[in-house]
Amino acid sequence: MMRSLFSGVAGLKTHQTKMDVIGNNISNVNTVAFKSSSTTFSDIMYQTTSQASGATENRGGTNAKQIGLGVTNGATKISITSSGAAQSTGDALDIRLSDTNSTNFFIVNNGSENVFTRAGSFYIDGNGNLAMTTTGYLVMGWQTDTTSGTPVVIQDTVSPLRVMAPENLTSAPEATTQANFSGVIDKNDTQFSSTNGYVRSFTIYDNLGYSYTAKFSFKLVNGTKGEYTVELTNLYDQDNNDLLAKYVADGGNKSDIFGTTNPVDHTYSAADGSNYTFGNTTTGDLALYVNGDTTVPYLYDAASQTFSNGTTSIPLASAVAGLSADDTVTGVTYASDSTLTITTTTISYDLKFDTSKGNLTSAGEDGQSQLVMNTSLLGPNRADAALADVTIDFSLLTMYDNGGTSTAVGNRGTSEDASVGAGKKLGTMTGLSVSSDGRIFGSYSNGNTVLLGQIPVAQFANASGLEEMGDNCYKTTLNSGEFDGIGLVVSADGSAMNTGQLEMSNVDLSAEFTDMITTQRGFQANSRIITVSDTMLEELINLKR
Repeated sequence: MMRSLFSGVAGLKTHQTKMDVIGNNISNVNTVAFKSSSTTFSDIMYQTTSQASGATENRGGTNAKQIGLGVTNGATKISITSSGAAQSTGDALDIRLSDTNSTNFFIVNNGSENVFTRAGSFYIDGNGNLAMTTTGYLVMGWQTDTTSGTPVVIQDTVSPLRVMAPENLTSAPEATTQANFSGVIDKNDTQFSSTNGYVRSFTIYDNLGYSYTAKFSFKLVNGTKGEYTVELTNLYDQDNNDLLAKYVADGGNKSDIFGTTNPVDHTYSAADGSNYTFGNTTTGDLALYVNGDTTVPYLYDAASQTFSNGTTSIPLASAVAGLSADDTVTGVTYASDSTLTITTTTISYDLKFDTSKGNLTSAGEDGQSQLVMNTSLLGPNRADAALADVTIDFSLLTMYDNGGTSTAVGNRGTSEDASVGAGKKLGTMTGLSVSSDGRIFGSYSNGNTVLLGQIPVAQFANASGLEEMGDNCYKTTLNSGEFDGIGLVVSADGSAMNTGQLEMSNVDLSAEFTDMITTQRGFQANSRIITVSDTMLEELINLKR
């Protein structure tokens, strides 16, 4: 009879243990990545009062007579391989592990050892490390090697991911090496007849991130034949200093930078409102007449590029409209009473267009559409230039009638991809992102995206054998398998990391409430064992009365 009392006590204890597990599950119903547990009962050893006997010729055998001694908690199992539902947070550093074939774990360090978690709620701590928001444990991962210039992940022993280290807060600038012109050139655009021509510009960067403005002048040579020139007129730094002019003033040749010596004939009309006319004297000299007075001719002097009557001189640039005093004049001839044909020499390249289709046919030389601007010669420190040579593509220019308006624009980068060779200023970090395979990228204000490291995962032969430590963390045991110190790429078996999401608890409240009911009834039934046994003992004691 005393055995039933102790069996009842054992039943109460085991059901209380099960209730403790259920209570823990329910209390953690909203804990990130919590894994529910379940208990399995097993009976305790049996007392054998009579052994089994075998059958004989005259008598059958008998079974053993055994009396059970109660129940115990056989096992507490964690449903660690069952994933919880996804909870969207929108935070780029909230990461949910999506498992395919194996159960994956983040690797974190508590200051003394590596432990493992499914809770991917991370933040950047004061030292720039990726860490758990709940405990501050550092997230472990793989670092990058930048010796080749391009960051490469080194899959070696895991170490803290200091993604916002001082060297990661900025992205190095890049020099511009590619540029292009695109848009419409209209021969009827009045800007082509101006002194400066049709002026276009674009910005370039040097290796230190400083910006410069390259200024170009497009001039019409013969619209009917689709002939133009393009000249680099200035290269200004951020302080508005003209590096091209300084290079020429220091004895450099402008043609070394951009262009070739290019003689061009233009027809210029007499200056507006001047009442000037032109002609040739009987001796063949070119002459200018004021108000039609041919008795006092102003004869042209090529050396001084002026018209003079002996007392008064009129500069050639003032006698006609559209000629700049800076133009290099190599020849002047009579064209008509109101016009002169003036040959000027510029350092420029020829541009030719197909007059039947309007597309560019050549830049500089036939069949060529790209020209090189040798800006590396301009320094600014010519002994160790920060500027790089820039290849300029003119193939996207077209010659059409656009109502007298040209729309050509200059841009950095290639015509196929504006980011290639465009150059960049110094960039500051603007954000972090994590790809589905765990790679961490930094985004910068100059448009760069740089690989900063990678988050690996740990996998175990028996994930259920891990020991719960609290704080959503686990550690290895003899029955779970060991961690090799390196980890795996999460995508190796088709799994992934989903950013902006967290894994919710996998507690099933309906199942927990059902278990709670059966546990309560089991506890009640075991308590009845004790009360009934007590009543029977009381009856036994009362026999003496």
